[in-house]
Amino acid sequence: MKTRIYDKKFTRIQALHSTQGPTLKKSHPPFPHAGSLRFAPSKLLYGAVLAAFVAVLVIVYRTRNASFRWDLLETTLRHADWRWVLAAILLTLLTIVGRALRWQVMLRPSARILGIWQLTSDTAIGLAAGALLGRAGEVVRPYLIATHAGVPFSSQAAAWLLERVFDLLAVMLICVYALFRVPSLRAGGYPLTLGVAVALILLLAFLDPRKRAERRILSALTFLPQQSQQRAGRVLETFAQGIQCLRDRRSLILLVSYTLLEWGIIVSGTFTMLQAFSGTSRLSLSDALILLAFGALGGVVQIPGLGGGMQAALIVALTQIYRLPIEAATGIAVALWLVGIVTTAAFGLACAFHQGLNWGKLKLLSTKQILDSDA
Repeated sequence: MKTRIYDKKFTRIQALHSTQGPTLKKSHPPFPHAGSLRFAPSKLLYGAVLAAFVAVLVIVYRTRNASFRWDLLETTLRHADWRWVLAAILLTLLTIVGRALRWQVMLRPSARILGIWQLTSDTAIGLAAGALLGRAGEVVRPYLIATHAGVPFSSQAAAWLLERVFDLLAVMLICVYALFRVPSLRAGGYPLTLGVAVALILLLAFLDPRKRAERRILSALTFLPQQSQQRAGRVLETFAQGIQCLRDRRSLILLVSYTLLEWGIIVSGTFTMLQAFSGTSRLSLSDALILLAFGALGGVVQIPGLGGGMQAALIVALTQIYRLPIEAATGIAVALWLVGIVTTAAFGLACAFHQGLNWGKLKLLSTKQILDSDA
């Protein structure tokens, strides 16, 4: 019964693959750049090799005058307090529920209600797809929610954009705090504070029902090719659709509250992981915020299923700010990343199995054909 809701869709996708092949007609879905999404194992492999090479270079550079003590790395991981690790895993699972609660608010404009378990399951599957497939997996979550709620995909793509905006603002605020807390980086806090203010002003401008902000942005992009202008117009229209729920005061309060709750849990999870290791057990919640900011900034550079930038940024912060040996810093950074990605991926794949989705279907959900057939 669980698979019936997807069977017709997958049949249509497979038929498109077999009958149209490379001559599939291009479409312009509302989801940002979704029309160009492809699952390319070769590019993924090259990216993974490049990330591994960069990581090796970083380690070699940091240890060029001393040998890397693998025994210290092993000791750091072996002596971790697994009670704190377990607490961090539970908090990671709670963040998925927090995201589901927030998405439930963003469903209100469509007058459709999904149970919190269904939303949590779809959210977990989407996050797992994003972690394992990278950018191509980002369409999975809004597609599943749109399917179960019986609403257009574009409305949930808009909700996805709004979620990203709230998370981006939260990350920027955390980074502002971190920059002002680290004396050597304090100068960077001022322009970032200005960036937060500009982002909030733009968000408020998009609430204008006369769409003056959209028109002004589009008029400023007239130098771009026509196709790029059309794509920008679709993204702006989708975003404007997503923020409609902000006009309702109660929805706005709930979205802000759930975002604070979500990031409060994330900070708590980072703090509990730091308590698991002797080298970081003395650190406070303030230090957890600083490390979270470095991880978020490093996370801009990610390889699907492997991470990359987050670990490197955490290693830099732990060695340069908190003066940990690079071996201990490497072990803690890798453990932080593993707890996040393994917990999310494992729970998401379990939910996918419960819904009758397998790996092949998740990959199909992440291709542009799923969007073409939904049009």
